Amino acid sequence: MKWHRIVLLCVCGAAFAQQQPPQQQKRDLKIEKLEEPSLPPPPVVPRSYAVVIGIAHYQNLPDKLQLQFSERDAQSINTILISPEGGAFKAENVHVLTGAKATLAGMRREIDTWLPSVAKEGDRVLVYFAGHGFVYQGKGYLAPYDINLDKTAATGFPMDELGVAMGSKIHATYKVLLTDACHSGAITPDETQSLNTTLGNLHSSLFSLTASRDRESSFESPDLDGGHGVFTYYVVQGLAGAADYDGDGLVTADELAEYVHTGVRDATGAKQNPTSDRGTFDPKMRIAYVAANAKPANPPPPQFGTLVFEANKDEVEVLVDGKSVGVVSPGKTLTLPGLAPGQHTVQGLKMGYEPDGPRQETVYPGETGTVSIKILIPRRRKQAAADALQDGIKDYQKGYQQNYQKAAGLFEKALAIDPTYSQAAFYLGLTYNALFDEDKAEQYYKQAIAIDPDYLEARANYGGMLLDIGNVDEAIRQFNTVLVRQPNHADALTMLAQAYRFKALYPQSIESARNARHRGHAQECRTALVARRQPASERPVGRRGARVQPVPEAERFRQ
Repeated sequence: MKWHRIVLLCVCGAAFAQQQPPQQQKRDLKIEKLEEPSLPPPPVVPRSYAVVIGIAHYQNLPDKLQLQFSERDAQSINTILISPEGGAFKAENVHVLTGAKATLAGMRREIDTWLPSVAKEGDRVLVYFAGHGFVYQGKGYLAPYDINLDKTAATGFPMDELGVAMGSKIHATYKVLLTDACHSGAITPDETQSLNTTLGNLHSSLFSLTASRDRESSFESPDLDGGHGVFTYYVVQGLAGAADYDGDGLVTADELAEYVHTGVRDATGAKQNPTSDRGTFDPKMRIAYVAANAKPANPPPPQFGTLVFEANKDEVEVLVDGKSVGVVSPGKTLTLPGLAPGQHTVQGLKMGYEPDGPRQETVYPGETGTVSIKILIPRRRKQAAADALQDGIKDYQKGYQQNYQKAAGLFEKALAIDPTYSQAAFYLGLTYNALFDEDKAEQYYKQAIAIDPDYLEARANYGGMLLDIGNVDEAIRQFNTVLVRQPNHADALTMLAQAYRFKALYPQSIESARNARHRGHAQECRTALVARRQPASERPVGRRGARVQPVPEAERFRQ
């Protein structure tokens, strides 16, 4: 018997001008207006469904066969799939099974029953599996949470069953198969070859991308944004836009395969080489939609380089080219492979301190460079700004419309004195949310997050406001960002439960509510769920969302 860790992902115009009849040639000058070339219509995103499965700790397996990052990988896949700058899936169409929920019965319910019941011609289907896989008596299996080694044929999920589901039961047009066999040294090359061959032959109509060639190993690393499988890390980065080589705002199957192959090969020193099989699908099949990537001219794809970040303080947020790429702490580096050669803008941020950067760092093709983030100077506020914030908090805590309006004026004064005052922007978001001015609230929540990307309370409250205005998918993304950084964040869990309820995802809603209750938020969870069932016209004017603590007096000048 052989054991593997597998990550499996399944996803499933031109106008011609009419010629005019020739006209007699004339000598007189005729001025005609040239028609502006019409822009191509925006791409149409197909209706899409996904099942995301991640299992790190198995019920019946010994300690040596437990995994590290499978569930983190599943969370990352879920987040990029429901992002409008990514997979563009609707959150309610992505079913997530992690840990004890990913039983054999649960996997069959989602893959064999749910997906065939909803997917139609023209749709996309995606199935992601992160966990163990094995071959028993010549037959391949995925390992559910409740796999029993003494009854492998009865308790494993047969890969030929997956093939039947994808090939004949699920009638979606777009399907892609990605597999990542991450295994230990106990796995023999012959066993690896057998498993990869089994996966590759599931169904000829699938676009197939496997994490490694026959007889190769797959790897995972704690240095990849807090810990990921190398293959999954590059899949996520590719779907986020890094694989959009031609800059048209679309990530195709061919582009994703090329990006993942190049990135994984470089990151592992050619020890791991993903391979692809297009089957009967067009390599231009659209996998992700990243409109912000579109640009008028595109250089040829360069060879990539790597930056490794280190820091002198705990939980330092790292930004590269204006985008957050992870968190770094002393003794815990952050490795960022797959960067294009040339100058990149890097910055280190920690709440309460002056940032390090932005500054330029050069990436060289095929080389790894180290970037040291130094967070040294506590951020000091002007006394007038700190006083205005504290006075505004006092008015805000009194409640009622007139006090909120007065508080907003004081918070705006504090932010005008110090434009980097993230707490002032945060409280402006809270205050305008309480006044039901969601446009201004969103503006200031985003400003607070832009100043301090690790401001989890701002993200949680912003997500709460998004629930109020009906933008549930973006709210879920904000809550997921908070929970990746702080899994026990009770406020985010409480509101995530409500978000799932709005999407009619009741099992996920119940689970999030229970997790919030276990962290001491039982009454608050019930209150929040009841309050959000009321229409806005029936709610008292006041705070909505997570708890907010006033800024301690001792920190007024060192935020």
